Amino acid sequence: MRATVIGAGSFGTALANVLAVNCEHVSLWAREGELVESINTRHENPVYLPGIPLSERVLASSSLQQTLEGTELVVLATPSHVMRDVVARALPWLPRRVPLVTVAKGIENETLLTMTEVLEECLPDELHPYLAVLSGPSFAQELARRMPTVVTIAAHWEKVAIRCQKALQTETFRSYTSNDVVGVQYGGALKNVIAIAAGIADGLGMGHNARAAIITRGLAEISRLAVRRGANPLTLSGLSGMGDLVLTCTGELSRNRRVGMELGRGRSLEEILADMKQVAEGVKTARSARDLSRKVGVELPICDQVYAIAYEGKSARQAVVELMTRQPKSELM
Repeated sequence: MRATVIGAGSFGTALANVLAVNCEHVSLWAREGELVESINTRHENPVYLPGIPLSERVLASSSLQQTLEGTELVVLATPSHVMRDVVARALPWLPRRVPLVTVAKGIENETLLTMTEVLEECLPDELHPYLAVLSGPSFAQELARRMPTVVTIAAHWEKVAIRCQKALQTETFRSYTSNDVVGVQYGGALKNVIAIAAGIADGLGMGHNARAAIITRGLAEISRLAVRRGANPLTLSGLSGMGDLVLTCTGELSRNRRVGMELGRGRSLEEILADMKQVAEGVKTARSARDLSRKVGVELPICDQVYAIAYEGKSARQAVVELMTRQPKSELM
């Protein structure tokens, strides 16, 4: 089997390494010529996964046409804010009747579309049944080091999800299938915003009680919005909901939590992002969450405060006071 991963960031590269277990050839598309050369000659991604060996079956290219030639599975691993542009460029060479799996965890600004909705706008109707999404608790470094990882693959057409599942099944990587494309995507995207909130609390030194409260009430916010958008509420208690939320809010490798910690320490968003090589999806998704909250009439108090701290310069301590002094209510409302 031949597979393609479009996007040679940390997660795309790690997933290419997983696919190489079952695939004879894995093509990895990268923009930068120097990165392509390093992957092909040193079998390492020195920019995003330094020191981690890659399978010799993984071959990189900066040509989308070459990368997609003869492929039987396509993984879209670009950041959410460039997904539309990259897919438009790849469209002439995208094969038909082949699964197209997005792993980006974000909601597009302005349009407020999930990644599969973005793809449906970009792609011809005949490709829509082959869209799928992979999400769950999965730090790229641990994935690349073949440490045990379990995720969810969701698709409207069960055969597509099962096909992806078989290609990715290894001794250290396990996936479950789902038909809840909406729930899996909202869980994966919004948990990044909550992780920024958890990081802010850690940066302020507010302790474990506060972090647990943010995770729990953050899950309530995610579930309210996801269900309003058509998700199965049980999905949010699974891998792409609670599982990914706990990992991203507590793990030392979490970029979104790291952004939050620096915000809590008083640094500006511009300063923080200038020091980062990789994308923290929660930064842009915080804006989408705020806009969705207003559009559909679902309260997202934690997400709203993250937006205010990141984009409006609000005091993190004041945001905590406002969350703690909101009108008392029933937990299940």
